[in-house]
Amino acid sequence: MPSTEDIFDGEFLTEVDPVKSGPVEGPEYRPQSIAEIDVPRTVLDDLALKTLYFSGTLSVLELARNMRLSYELANELFLYMRAHQFCQVTGMVENITQFAVTSQGRARATEVLTHSQYTGPAPVSFQSYVTQTRKQSVRHVEVHAAEVERAFAHLVVEPRLLRQFGTALNSGAPIFLHGPAGVGKTTVAETLSRVVSEGNIWMPYAVEVDGQIITVYDPAVHKRMAQSEPSSRDERWVLCRRPAVIVGGELTYEMMELQFNPISKYYVSPVQMKANNGVLIIDDFGRQRIRPDALFNRWIVPLDRRIDFLTLMGGKTIEIPFEMLVVFASNVDPNQLMDAAFLRRIQTKIKIGAVTDEQFREIFRRVCIEHDVAYDPEIPDALINHIRNALKLDLRPCYPKDIVSQVCWAARYEDKKPHMDTEALQRAIEAYFPS
Repeated sequence: MPSTEDIFDGEFLTEVDPVKSGPVEGPEYRPQSIAEIDVPRTVLDDLALKTLYFSGTLSVLELARNMRLSYELANELFLYMRAHQFCQVTGMVENITQFAVTSQGRARATEVLTHSQYTGPAPVSFQSYVTQTRKQSVRHVEVHAAEVERAFAHLVVEPRLLRQFGTALNSGAPIFLHGPAGVGKTTVAETLSRVVSEGNIWMPYAVEVDGQIITVYDPAVHKRMAQSEPSSRDERWVLCRRPAVIVGGELTYEMMELQFNPISKYYVSPVQMKANNGVLIIDDFGRQRIRPDALFNRWIVPLDRRIDFLTLMGGKTIEIPFEMLVVFASNVDPNQLMDAAFLRRIQTKIKIGAVTDEQFREIFRRVCIEHDVAYDPEIPDALINHIRNALKLDLRPCYPKDIVSQVCWAARYEDKKPHMDTEALQRAIEAYFPS
């Protein structure tokens, strides 16, 4: 049953029915006419004219490909431009009309470009985006023990933690990973995202709101599964793996808001919108350029109600889904970062600490195999003894990889095959641990 989303318009709250704007059947169905599409006719007319303006000449088929529309719909747009003398027919190639922009078309395109310079795939309606995002919520994902064990097979993790990870993933609620530096919190967070990302979702290239364009699909973030896309699909949507967006110390308040380019005059979606239906990892939480309390104040409603509010130029506020798994990773105790109200909203808190001697040896063995480094089985024990007794430190999972890397770098400098012996270990220890 379709849900109703609230959108702030000035100071008045109005209700918008996500499906009332047209007979759209979802990303699997390609609209065949203007009457079947879910965005205003003027948006498509302007986009078609801008596409022609920048190309100079086009065929109806090329127009369809550029705008990710059906041939029939592109032909309607061509007929509109010809009727208004924005283009003229230049010929036919294999029964496909070729046309070029006219001086009148250039003048009109120049006027349209002052409002928005967006060209590319036609957008989907905001209502369609909301409906599809709700349908694909990460809360609908079921995670079982076998999937978690398979995802974490490359790591040495005790069964107790695996059970906590699986339970947390099934909750769909925010997760807080905490523990000292070097225990693998970031690696765990990234692996958790891979468990969730085994499924596919539909992601639009762009969304239209009141004639404004917000780009959503980002090839740097979203992994497209083109081979699984049905041939009859609405090509304005892209089939992707559930996304995993990672932000660290570079996170700013502006990155959580719509980013409007005053030159191109369209919006780029914020990090949480790109992460919708997937995982958003806030790494090194507490070290961002935005204070922890300011970030939580910004997301206290989204984390609790799974809705977020974004503001367009001019002051109009839109309500978007906040349908993602949020994972915080920090080496600061959560009680020092947030008050009781925030702690309640982060329902799962998992502490990741030091490893046992046996786990440390297994991690060391795997790292040496990965880097093709031969070693004496007594070497890990020597390293454990030095860390525990000489340095008075706990055993952290990062130490084997960091020490082996030191040996490999030294071997590369000396132009020889890396080998982990007592001398190599001592040199690595001197280089890695502060004296």
